[in-house]
Amino acid sequence: MLIGSLTLEQAMAAALKEIEEQALQLSPKERGELIHRLIVSLESPPGDSPEAIAKAWDEEIARRVAEMEAGKTVWIPAEEVFARLDAIIENAR
Repeated sequence: MLIGSLTLEQAMAAALKEIEEQALQLSPKERGELIHRLIVSLESPPGDSPEAIAKAWDEEIARRVAEMEAGKTVWIPAEEVFARLDAIIENAR
């Protein structure tokens, strides 16, 4: 499909480049918020509002924190997790 003298693919590539340039002008905090919204948009069913998604994440975080505080979860130190991951990666080579 042609849009003016551009194909749809060329127009989309140009739009993406413009969005990227604008996003890079945001502060680190704003970029982080944008990244979060984009990731959430990929994970959620269509139609969920950003507010509904944020509320669901807040509830999930509160549930997990309560489980940790109640001693219902096992904590694994980050060093151990990374050592396990390094071993998995090394064995896959």
